[in-house]
Amino acid sequence: MEDSPYSQDQQADHQSRLKAIIETAIDGIITIDSRGIIETVNPAAARIFGYQPQEIIGQNIKILMPEPDHSQHDGYMQNYLRTGEAKIIGKGREVKGKKKDGTIFPFLLSISEVQLKDKLIFTGIVHDITGLKRAETALLESENKINSIIQTAVDGIITIDSRGIIEMVNPSAAKQFGYAPEEIIGQSINLLMPEPDSSRHDGYMERYHQTGVPRIIGIGREVTGLRKDGSVFPFFLSVSQVELEGRRVYTGFVHDITRQKINEERLRRYAAELERSNRELQDFAYVSSHDLQEPLRKIQAFGDRLKTREYNQLSEQGRDYVDRMLNAASRMQVLINDLLSFSRVTSKSKPFVKVDLDQVLTEVLSDLEIAIAQSRAEIIRSPLPTIEAEPTQMRQLFQNLVSNAIKFRKEGENPIINIYAKSLQRQAHLIATPGDELTEIYVEDNGIGFDEKYLDRIFNIFQRLEGQKYEGSGVGLAICRKIAIRHGGDITARSQPGVGTRFIVTLALKQPNES
Repeated sequence: MEDSPYSQDQQADHQSRLKAIIETAIDGIITIDSRGIIETVNPAAARIFGYQPQEIIGQNIKILMPEPDHSQHDGYMQNYLRTGEAKIIGKGREVKGKKKDGTIFPFLLSISEVQLKDKLIFTGIVHDITGLKRAETALLESENKINSIIQTAVDGIITIDSRGIIEMVNPSAAKQFGYAPEEIIGQSINLLMPEPDSSRHDGYMERYHQTGVPRIIGIGREVTGLRKDGSVFPFFLSVSQVELEGRRVYTGFVHDITRQKINEERLRRYAAELERSNRELQDFAYVSSHDLQEPLRKIQAFGDRLKTREYNQLSEQGRDYVDRMLNAASRMQVLINDLLSFSRVTSKSKPFVKVDLDQVLTEVLSDLEIAIAQSRAEIIRSPLPTIEAEPTQMRQLFQNLVSNAIKFRKEGENPIINIYAKSLQRQAHLIATPGDELTEIYVEDNGIGFDEKYLDRIFNIFQRLEGQKYEGSGVGLAICRKIAIRHGGDITARSQPGVGTRFIVTLALKQPNES
């Protein structure tokens, strides 16, 4: 027997160190004999599998294996001992383990074979990779989620390298430009640009790489794209830059704004036409206030003189003619004044300010105090909101509606006028833009009412349903509609003859800045 190069003390110290290393190792260490019986197990291995060491020492190693490995392990051992052909010994691989509570988990297993004097043993190193697998699964799920978002995004997404070569394009981007994805991947991004952008893009990329000064990266702007069929379309492009390992890529987000630009152009043309119409109306109002009023004043003046100086010398028929002439001139004066009021809703309008509609209504009811008393009207009112508006026009609006309710009352019945408000939101979740939030002002009466088949007529200028029975020019409700529209709303009504009328005025809570 060959003597050991170590003394007994050194050997004892060496063995103690080995034991300490095994006992404190983070990975599990298990030793089995050639029959698969567990001879030793360190604390880490016992903890990994959920056992106490004494529970598994002496047991077959397959107790730690799920099916089908549990049933196949003895056959594998016998085959190895007979043929020497190893499937895992000396190689290592990822396998599944079974804990005491039945939980299956992944681990890396490396096995070494040791020939002792009297027997063959196998030592397995168990490295639990449960956490690693969870991280891999989470990463894979994250990648799948990101890929799913990219593939199903409504907006187009295109990635290019620093030379402008397209590396990735999602289905939306391909569809927007009229290509199949495989037709443009690997092509220069210039393919999707009309001239002069197509020719200039390479120079822009080169200048950016040299100077670092972006024209669009991180900024975003409206640009024009070129489709496969040669047609062009507008889109909003925002580009982000990402530094990958050893290279730089750019991702462009393509938001098609074709419909938006068409609507903007239609709105521009409509605004131009509206401005032209307003100018014509203002010109007509100027003619009404000057060219028409002057001869009208002369008719009234000479008619008044005729009535005061020559009236008694006229025949009865002559006096009737004078009276009719003066009445007609008076009605003409009312029409002209109302027409001027109608035209001034926009031409002489003032900026919007915060207006307490409750206070406005109080002032209007005070102005109409005599008419309310004479008609014995009962006013029922509920709190009204504060909105951005023009105070004078709000007074005009309420005065016309309340006056109407008093004027068109039923004979022998005291008018009851109910005024209240309701909040309204055009679209759920949207409150940021002026016009998203509205108030509906209701003015209800128990008056004569009207047939709703005439609803469109009552808001048109000079339209009257009651002929000469009631005083007025028929401009009041047209003014109300013009005021409501200027304040981001409109006016309508619900009515039945002999039952009463409910006017519904819609007004925006906030108004855009008028510039």
